[in-house]
Amino acid sequence: MPARSCLAVVISLAVSALSAAADQPPPPTAIRVGAAAIELEADDDMVIGGGILPYKIKGQEGKLRAIATVVEKPGAGKVCVVACDVLMLNRDLLDPVTEEIAKALGIPEANVLINCTHTHHAPSTVTIHGYARDEVFCRRVQKAIVKGARDADAKLKTGAATAHFRLGEESSVGQNSRLLLKDNSIFWIGPRDDAVRPTGPFDPELPVLAFRGANDKPLAVLFNHSTHTIGGRTPGRSPAFYGLAAQELETELGGTFLFLEGASGSTHNLSSTAAENTIRIKQAVKDALVKTAPLPVARVTAVKKPFKFKVRTFDEAKEEAAVSAYCKTRAGKQAEAYTDVFRAQRKVLAPKQGEERTTVIQAVLIGDVVFVGVPAEFFTVLGQDIKRRSPFRYTYIAELANDYIGYLPDKKAFELGGYQTWTGLHSFAERDTGERMVDTVVTMLEELAKNPSSAR
Repeated sequence: MPARSCLAVVISLAVSALSAAADQPPPPTAIRVGAAAIELEADDDMVIGGGILPYKIKGQEGKLRAIATVVEKPGAGKVCVVACDVLMLNRDLLDPVTEEIAKALGIPEANVLINCTHTHHAPSTVTIHGYARDEVFCRRVQKAIVKGARDADAKLKTGAATAHFRLGEESSVGQNSRLLLKDNSIFWIGPRDDAVRPTGPFDPELPVLAFRGANDKPLAVLFNHSTHTIGGRTPGRSPAFYGLAAQELETELGGTFLFLEGASGSTHNLSSTAAENTIRIKQAVKDALVKTAPLPVARVTAVKKPFKFKVRTFDEAKEEAAVSAYCKTRAGKQAEAYTDVFRAQRKVLAPKQGEERTTVIQAVLIGDVVFVGVPAEFFTVLGQDIKRRSPFRYTYIAELANDYIGYLPDKKAFELGGYQTWTGLHSFAERDTGERMVDTVVTMLEELAKNPSSAR
């Protein structure tokens, strides 16, 4: 056969092979992923969020960031997950941002999840306790969220990836911090040498969802854990130990690491240092990454639904007595100032008792891994209830997502009392709101499992 004819046959066979391959569905793990991290600009004149009284700090040890990851299954869905190194954000700030991202990325608003990592070392982004949110910083956060999502989406063109998953564990960086004390009060601050026992669980689960590129190196990694994000190495502004771990993992391994705050409304670190916690989280994530297995991704989707609740009614005399008694016993020199702050918050809420409000709940599904977005400092026991009842094997909570409606304790916690249940701008929903939200989330997940197309 002449050389020219041989070449024609080879070309014809190659074209036929390419055509056949194009007709085949992509592998179940084949997706496109883009990730980006945008620094949040802050300065020393800004009041830091997370305390009862206003205070400022000098310097900054780790970047405060808005980290975005966009995941797309061509022809089967696209979602955008954002984590912000701030305390929390209300809907008046997040709704317009979500709308802008949805339009820019060509996805439903339901497919955008914005989670706050709850660092106590960033400028204030919500009005609670004895100070207001910093409006200048809030506007910067909004812009960074949008830019992060846009930049992440722009990387999809070169972001061919496969998904990998491992359920890891880290049980030493936190604990249930609502300790029963000998005087039958519940620990918040101050001495705890008379502690009797924890009053609830601690969740050690650390899921790691990794997206790897053609070179098998991470393009983006999402990890989730359930301890209050408090603790930096220095007094400066900081994403705290989870954020510090994420940034160091990026330096060591490449890619973009995004931390989603779990159901940690009742869990804190009470012993180890931030430096040590950073090391432990890094190691736990690394251990999980080594053991990840390919995750089939047949679809990428999300659902978001409204959730109604009411501002609780309360007995002013009982609230005053509970706060005053604890602060006088445990708060030392700050007792009077703290009591005044809670008293002022109740004055704001008094005329709003019984008022109905609407927030949102959400579920983002990537393959068989689902992240549930709840708009509160969610008690761990409630998060575990969702996990146990979910029809999806791999279900994890992203608290402080898309809104902020204060602490959501379970009914038992209300009976025991303590800071998280005291009425204020930090805790104002009716007593059964947590359990009702769990039930609603589980129903939403069951609908998503039974009728996948309804959430696309």
